[in-house]
Amino acid sequence: MARIAVVDDDREVCEMLADFLGLAGHEVLLAEHAAALEALLAAGAAPDLFILDIGLPGRSGLDLARDLRARLDPGIIMLTGAGDLVDRVVGLEIGADDYLAKPVEPPELAARIAAVLRRRPPGGPAPAGPSFGPYSLDLRAFCLRDAAGQPVELSPMEIDLVAAFATNPGKVLTRDDLLRLAPPRDEESNDRSIDHRVTRLRRKLEADPGHPQLIKTVRGVGYVHAARP
Repeated sequence: MARIAVVDDDREVCEMLADFLGLAGHEVLLAEHAAALEALLAAGAAPDLFILDIGLPGRSGLDLARDLRARLDPGIIMLTGAGDLVDRVVGLEIGADDYLAKPVEPPELAARIAAVLRRRPPGGPAPAGPSFGPYSLDLRAFCLRDAAGQPVELSPMEIDLVAAFATNPGKVLTRDDLLRLAPPRDEESNDRSIDHRVTRLRRKLEADPGHPQLIKTVRGVGYVHAARP
């Protein structure tokens, strides 16, 4: 489990997330604004992941995310208003790992946290990652590398999908499994969205996308990555 800092000036949101994340086994630190968070950090707190409200009083969540990324390089999830598309884009551009629109649904937040922690595991450097056919998953940089060690150009959602398959070799994953293990970062979150994402991933990684070898379809069930022995 991880140490998570929740920075939000809405006391009800803070208390709700503290209860939910605490029950999930995480250690939770609460701060109502940037100054309170700085006090926690000065006292020696070292969160693995920060949940930051964009609309903080004083220093905004965007300013705080930019500063934290430069100083500590932690996991960062931004909380935004439902229609704040510009803030979401800016947040991702300055280094946030993900965003979630308010009002927050705890199960979705839990899935987003799990995905970020797979990229940035707590407790020190991440171990070397698993293979994915001729590729390897670099858990330190959270990217996919080809046989020459060069990163393959994939979106964060595609990396999440690769990680879901690479860490479950030989296991048939249903579409619901994949939505949980690799939650979407847009409004499209249904069974068909998984099919579309798998199709795009095959086009980028399979030698012959029409006859895939890395990600095979299990009709009526889902998909499976059959790792080479």
